[in-house]
Amino acid sequence: MAKKLFVGGLSFETTENTLKETFSKAGTVESATIIVDKVSGRSKGFGFVEMSSDEEAQKAIEMFNGKELDGRNVTVNEARPMEPRPRQGGFQRDYRGGGRDDRGFGGGRRKSW
Repeated sequence: MAKKLFVGGLSFETTENTLKETFSKAGTVESATIIVDKVSGRSKGFGFVEMSSDEEAQKAIEMFNGKELDGRNVTVNEARPMEPRPRQGGFQRDYRGGGRDDRGFGGGRRKSW
């Protein structure tokens, strides 16, 4: 069964090929992915490597955690499932847009008379 590893602290110059080549020293790499910013397309400095077995994943953690890769000391550990995050931005349901507030004061528009 494949085991997914989190790799943090990556150099912005590190490529997916570099990750795959490096981690192949610990065993068979199923996939190597670097997470990039949607807008700029630049690396966010972390990624994931999927090893083909639990034993190879453990060996990769022991071999590479805290070690240098492309001039940066990287963190390697077992990836955790992504936690749900609240949605950001957009229209919020509790927006009142003027009117009276809870203390009885009016709000919203200024009177110009």
